[in-house]
Amino acid sequence: MEKLRIMSVFGTRPEAIKMCPLVKELSARDGIESLCCVTAQHRQMLDSVLKVFDVHPDWDLDIMTPRQTLSSITSKCLLGMDEAIDALKPDMILVHGDTSTTFAGALSAFYHQVAVGHVEAGLRTYDKYAPFPEELNRVLTSSIADLHFCPTAGNRENLLREGRDAGVFVTGNTVIDALKTTVREDYHFSTQALNRLPYGEKKVILVTCHRRENYGEPMKNIFLALRQIAEEHRDVELVYPVHLSPVVREAVDQFLRGAPRVHLIDPLPADEMHNLMARCYLVLTDSGGLQEEAPALGKPVLVLRRETERPEAVAAGTVKLAGVVQDDIVTMASRLIQDRQAYEKMAHAVNPYGDGNACRRIADAIEWRYGLRKEPPADYRS
Repeated sequence: MEKLRIMSVFGTRPEAIKMCPLVKELSARDGIESLCCVTAQHRQMLDSVLKVFDVHPDWDLDIMTPRQTLSSITSKCLLGMDEAIDALKPDMILVHGDTSTTFAGALSAFYHQVAVGHVEAGLRTYDKYAPFPEELNRVLTSSIADLHFCPTAGNRENLLREGRDAGVFVTGNTVIDALKTTVREDYHFSTQALNRLPYGEKKVILVTCHRRENYGEPMKNIFLALRQIAEEHRDVELVYPVHLSPVVREAVDQFLRGAPRVHLIDPLPADEMHNLMARCYLVLTDSGGLQEEAPALGKPVLVLRRETERPEAVAAGTVKLAGVVQDDIVTMASRLIQDRQAYEKMAHAVNPYGDGNACRRIADAIEWRYGLRKEPPADYRS
């Protein structure tokens, strides 16, 4: 009997962190041949994650170019996927989340009449321009997908409201699976500046900021807020692994470089980022994944956006929306720096995103879909 050929498609660093554990889980199943196709929408940052998880792609589209546009990413993904699908002949294609790679991978699978599984399905803000382009990417992918792997019951409810009630599973988020393999108490950073940080003596704040909808005035406000926080709180050290986007780097140089107690470093490999998060005091971010990762490590998160597609974390109390107004960001961060009770309330809230078994549930669901297992997996319950 031929093995079931499942091809995982991803192209960015966050996707890789969440998909590599699943690639390896599928590889461990006797009835499945786990294939991996990367678009390299983010080349350097993707490769660092592949190295950490020891994942070796079967196909590499290598599409990244300087100052690439959404149209160029999508069109090159579609053309490259034609060749990959024809060569690897998958029975199902798995895509993740909401990137241009996600939508293009799902659309290409549809053109080839190959089934699609959507990992991290059902997230919504109901504003097609926020986050941009992610919100519409995931909505369109839901229209194509045959199996929907939702991190939470709330994500499933979103899909049910849209009339998608077949092939929907609540699995938890695969990023929690990833953390189980990367975070270690005895971890030693290869980035020496991180080994020298005074974690026990000062409050180390981890910062990320890169989203397209924050380009321009919002990013300026965020960076000025970060500068003010560092200037006003001498017991704080800010660490910002700066995204490789030229737009982000130009704004950092203009508004943030030279600020006291602000450490601007290059993007970190997944294991370094996770272990820095485990040692930090607080996370300020416009990322999606960090809203799931940080609470699993007991770290409060202030989201540098106007909205979030992860309302479960807000409801649980692990995450608060700080927005993109300078004074609001400074006020909310300062309270967590100065008010121990407010900090502890967020730090000890229950993380709603999983128990580290999401990859197992997804693999079980795929096996059930193709008759390799008698029963579907039980839903994850937070």
